[in-house]
Order: sequence, then C-alpha cells, then structure tokens
Amino acid sequence: MPAWPLTLPASPLVDGFRETPPDTVLRSAMDQGPAKLRRRTTAGTGALSMTYLLTRVQVDTLMDFFNDTLAGGALSFDFTHPVGGAALSCRFRQMPAYAPVNSEYFRAAIELEVMP
Repeated sequence: MPAWPLTLPASPLVDGFRETPPDTVLRSAMDQGPAKLRRRTTAGTGALSMTYLLTRVQVDTLMDFFNDTLAGGALSFDFTHPVGGAALSCRFRQMPAYAPVNSEYFRAAIELEVMP
C-alpha cells in the first residue's frame, strides 16, 4: 500500500487540525419520546481535516501523490496519526486544495477518511 510521502510534513498546522471520530450509532425517531438508538456497525470511518504549510515543490509532491500514486484519490494509503502516532489506513475525501501565503509558501488543506 502506498504511504504518505516522506518529503511532506508529518505534522499539520495546529490551527488547521480537526478530527471527527466514527459515527456508528443509528437514530430512529419515535412517535413520542426520545429517539431510539442502536449501534449500526462496530467499525466506522472517521475523518481528519488538516492544513499544512508547503513549499511549491511540496505542493507538486502532494498533487503527484494524489493524482498518480493514488489514482486521483481512489486508493487508500498508510498515514501516521499526527497526534497519537498510530498507524492508519486513509483515503482522501476530496481533492487537496491550496492557496499561496506568500511568494514561497502555500497553505494546503486536506480531508482524509480514516478507514476501519
């Protein structure tokens, strides 16, 4: 399985990091009273939203990784959790987006789906 490129930063910017744990509960509305809850599955997908500060070369590496290595984001890849260091299997939820910060750096936003 492909892995996150070593030439890209391992840690995202602190202000651009958000993690959403898997939602494995199914809610069913009742005619009266509180909703009925039950576990839908034992393994769900979580999400990681991250922002990185990248050079132009690193932006090219990220886009080559997404388009060529991962077939436009269709394939999963190995990724190390930036906070806990756990080994994860992830895939992109959408294409990476980036914008210039100045003449040397770009702010790149990625959203990953964490596979069970």
